Amino acid sequence: MWIGKNWKDYKIISTGGGEKLEKWGKYILIRPDPQIIWQKESRHILWNKANAHYHRDSKGGGEWEFFSLPQQWSINYDLNDSDVHKRLTFNLKPFSFKHTGLFPEQASNWDFSFKHIKKRINSGAEVKLLNLFAYTGGATLAAAAAGAKVTHVDASKGMVAWAKENAVSSGLNDAGIRWLVDDCIKFTQREIRRKNRYDAIIMDPPSYGRGPKGEIWKIESSIYSLIKASLSLLSNTPLFFIINSYTTGLQAGVLNYMLLTAAKALNLEKNGKAEADELGLFVEEDGFIMPCGACARMLW
Repeated sequence: MWIGKNWKDYKIISTGGGEKLEKWGKYILIRPDPQIIWQKESRHILWNKANAHYHRDSKGGGEWEFFSLPQQWSINYDLNDSDVHKRLTFNLKPFSFKHTGLFPEQASNWDFSFKHIKKRINSGAEVKLLNLFAYTGGATLAAAAAGAKVTHVDASKGMVAWAKENAVSSGLNDAGIRWLVDDCIKFTQREIRRKNRYDAIIMDPPSYGRGPKGEIWKIESSIYSLIKASLSLLSNTPLFFIINSYTTGLQAGVLNYMLLTAAKALNLEKNGKAEADELGLFVEEDGFIMPCGACARMLW
């Protein structure tokens, strides 16, 4: 399992009864998680001292119950390599369907991309990276901090604006990031026609979503064709490809198989190494690892 183990400002304190008790900076949140199907054995005192609690509705959705949580706050994540240290700052706020604007388990992918981008740049080459379904920019900022020229694409104008705020807070507002509000499938198709190429690609597609003009995205019916199309955007000297999934049916092995199959169809698999695993985070109370999603990577 790939574990986001370098966090200082975030941790899962306890889990059980369909919920997780988390610390985001100095604030304690309780949020639901469908994978937590075990009973709540914990009597941790912080279960009764949360700053906010998201209650899931049995009919779908839910709502926040606030006790003492500001409208916005921030946390930091430190990227470290042998010769460089970069601090990313993320602005957080509670919004629809339990989210805060950050997926902490993605830190293992940030570390991966930061390391390999720095290695290539230190060799004297440049790195052009495409981040699809880029959300609030965690992967974008990690890549930009390493020196990559990043194209950030998301269908939500609000999410792109939020990502720009995170870039400013992280001291990366002058990093030359290209910010685009666009449907990821249509953008990829246009890039193929324009013959634009990237050395690295990251995608974090939702299970279901809508584009800026109402385009419907369903991951099961669209993901393989998008993987294949995106792979065709890689340069003659590709660096890596990363795909994430939070959809229960798309396990790590399924992502890996799709990635290998699509890469083989484009003759990209021979010099690349593909691997896949779950993403996870440590739970402070018991030392166990909480599974938080699946990921597949190919590194050349």
